Amino acid sequence: MSQPKRVHALNIPIPARKELDADTQAYFAKCDEKIGFVPNVLLSYSFDAKKLRGFTEMYNELMLGQSGLSKLEREMIAVVVSSINHCFYCLTAHGAAVRQLSGDPKLGELMVMNYRSAELTPKMRAALDFAAKLTETPDKIVEADREALRKAGWTDRDIWDIAATASFFNMSNRMAAAIEMMPNEEYHGMAR
Repeated sequence: MSQPKRVHALNIPIPARKELDADTQAYFAKCDEKIGFVPNVLLSYSFDAKKLRGFTEMYNELMLGQSGLSKLEREMIAVVVSSINHCFYCLTAHGAAVRQLSGDPKLGELMVMNYRSAELTPKMRAALDFAAKLTETPDKIVEADREALRKAGWTDRDIWDIAATASFFNMSNRMAAAIEMMPNEEYHGMAR
């Protein structure tokens, strides 16, 4: 059995490229150039340029902006959050990113299935444990959780970035679930 051949389950048409504003057309062209396709999450938001811009600006700042966390570390947080939330779209897309950035397909699979089984540094394990707790029981986050991150070597600015990344992917996972967003087929074979 295969995944459905659609971007999402809502009856909201995906605009043709020529119907998009110039900024969105340029952004999609950059996606084509860099990864060879436009991710379905972007296509899903493309019916509303303002929503798409808000999503991409936040995503790009969190995942590509200045941070004490590497791109791989941020992708690992995305996968842990998405694993807890059972988000097919994000597990497929960000699992591929972990495989690609780490050069280790097994690490990508471990992150998707159970990050606790992966050989991680104590520092990274602390970050992922925090992201997991923030996802599962956000009302239980206390100073001791932040202090554990500090003791592991994360700065307060890093803690902000860990929390912001986890929070963003919780929101993204819920949108993907709500509209049954499908990952691009290309993600399934990447970096294997």
